[in-house]
Amino acid sequence: MGIHRTLLRRMFDAAVAAAQPSACLPLHLPEAPKGRTIVIGAGKASAEMARVFERHWPGPLEGLVVTRYGYAVPCERIAIVEAAHPVPDAAGLEAARRIRALVTGLTEDDLVVCLVSGGGSALLVQPGEGLTLENKQAINRALLASGATISEMNCVRRHLSAIKGGKLAAACWPARVVTLLMSDVPGDDPVDIASGPTVADATTCADALAILRRYAIDIPPQVLALLESGAGESIKPGDPRLARCETRMIATPQRALEAAAAVAREAGVAVHILGDSIEGEARDVGIVMAGIARQVARWSQPFSPPCILVSGGETTVTVRGKGRGGRNVEFLLALGVALDGHTGIHAIACDTDGVDGAEEIAGALLDPGSLERARALGIKPRDSLADNDGHGFFQALGDSVVCGPTLTNVNDFRAIYVDAAD
Repeated sequence: MGIHRTLLRRMFDAAVAAAQPSACLPLHLPEAPKGRTIVIGAGKASAEMARVFERHWPGPLEGLVVTRYGYAVPCERIAIVEAAHPVPDAAGLEAARRIRALVTGLTEDDLVVCLVSGGGSALLVQPGEGLTLENKQAINRALLASGATISEMNCVRRHLSAIKGGKLAAACWPARVVTLLMSDVPGDDPVDIASGPTVADATTCADALAILRRYAIDIPPQVLALLESGAGESIKPGDPRLARCETRMIATPQRALEAAAAVAREAGVAVHILGDSIEGEARDVGIVMAGIARQVARWSQPFSPPCILVSGGETTVTVRGKGRGGRNVEFLLALGVALDGHTGIHAIACDTDGVDGAEEIAGALLDPGSLERARALGIKPRDSLADNDGHGFFQALGDSVVCGPTLTNVNDFRAIYVDAAD
């Protein structure tokens, strides 16, 4: 592996390491209660969060968290359940039922610790009144393919759920609720992390319905009835049932980017963080980033090479082809097509949870020879991009980044190395 690729991969590894629960969770433990301590949670990092929490908790506790298949870790006192992501399944439904049962009938002397990370929206599923799991699955699939932003998708999810949008916290009343959050969303808004099961939500059923119509998503009659009637309304700011709720942000994309930047600076390369909350169509972001990289290489504007341009956030993909996705490799392929073999520009794009889209692949690496090597194999880069087949493209080159479950999730990591040579 060349020096550029080695450094870029080290930066990604540093971003993931900075967001490990073992590195950030122990600093945010709440005070022990007079009564019981119940630990609940959902997300790709929730099992590891649970393991770290119980290792550092001084007193008795019990609980249950739900994580993605393959992300479970052994815990002694907290039950770990695995379920499907990004489309929910029956295991997630049963886990939500058990979590609701755990927090029923608590007193003001009790403490509920909610461990929440990205992925919780799909993993913690309890359909709203009159809805079925099949309704939720169909809406989820349609939203994932529509190009809707994560904020828009989670607005819909909150209003089709009996547990999201503050409803889980309301079920805990009058116990104290402390939510430890690992952000995977642009802007770090708690209501969008796992669709905010323990925080107030100012959006409405009307907002959710407008989003479904905006993206021309087929709305089942039961879903339409729930949203039009307002029966799926979330818990609003000022609700007294949330008066004893507190949220603590323990890991964010920005902190992960800063950790990656430190690795580059230690290697003697200037690094510039362009933003931790970049959104938009993945291929469009790739084209824009290619333009910035070209400007740096040719004109030393706005930065002088050699340097590394780092960014995070969550792009989206409007699925038009039949390829294997996901958003990071789509960004990277679009970047490569736009650069067309530009000398001296290398890049990496990966999801910090280790899964880009539905593939067990975190992302990929790009170098100036990537497109030429693909063409030598009979692969047409533009055709792969049109077919949303970023994973197929980079896997054929042997340039996929496979790291397995990282047990954390602070969203996407992108870094572009612009060398001094042109």
